[in-house]
Amino acid sequence: MPHAILIIDDSTTARELIRDTVEETGLFATYHEAANGSEGIDILCRHAVDVVLCDLEMPGMGGLALLAQMSAVEALREIPVILLTGNGNQTEKIRCLGQGASDYVTKPFHPGELMARIRVQLKIKALQDSLRESNRQLEKLSTTDPLTGLANRRHFMDRLHTAFLQSQRTGMTLALIMLDLDHFKAVNDSRGHLGGDQVLREVADLLDCQMRPYDLAARIGGEEFAIILPEIDRPVALGVAERLRELTESHLFLPPANGLKLTASFGVSATPVDSVESLIRSADAALYRAKHQGRNRVESLPG
Repeated sequence: MPHAILIIDDSTTARELIRDTVEETGLFATYHEAANGSEGIDILCRHAVDVVLCDLEMPGMGGLALLAQMSAVEALREIPVILLTGNGNQTEKIRCLGQGASDYVTKPFHPGELMARIRVQLKIKALQDSLRESNRQLEKLSTTDPLTGLANRRHFMDRLHTAFLQSQRTGMTLALIMLDLDHFKAVNDSRGHLGGDQVLREVADLLDCQMRPYDLAARIGGEEFAIILPEIDRPVALGVAERLRELTESHLFLPPANGLKLTASFGVSATPVDSVESLIRSADAALYRAKHQGRNRVESLPG
């Protein structure tokens, strides 16, 4: 995979020497150059870079100041930095490594040694990137319903508790919508489980498309969904639920659920309440009422 390198040195001759050394390997597809740390930070903020070779001592921002700046920016912290210096003092080397340098090469450097150290840092970065991606995937799996891609029940409860605490702290309102697909068993009976799964996926997409970035739609049971609406009061939440009810009723499903007409019942609750459990109980009771009042409707208990 082609890599990008940033070479920082106040000497044009030194940058050319480093670039000539590195180019012979064909390891990098993209080369960036900077005359000091300030220019280097600007490049790092605008371009993807896999490794930085930086002179330790330069006018303006030197190597250690560059490391400090990179450590303050989350997106730059994991980029390996190899410092280059004519000072071979062991104490200086330890100081540089202690302040965040990935490696330290003394000038004049041997081309083979420099490239070996660069390759090591690229391998370490690739392993770290792979580990971070694996961790992201594991986090996603642990919080996502595998069928619909919405949040699962566990993640829903975590977010609801967080949203409730924030509502109490800030005094902003918080609304909760719970919905259940009407006569869903009949869908599985008539279209099979593949048809039922298709319905759940499409309803999930319908809900997710109506959410603001900080709302959360979740699948919390077989055909039951919930929506967390921060900074929304009961009347507005009722309007959101009614819009979702209409969209569900008018939705045209894809095969193998094509031709199916489906409705959903909605229960809405909102703060102020004394606990998360009260918020859920109120929405659940409103949903129960909607079911028993004929389905395909939105209900909210007085409060």
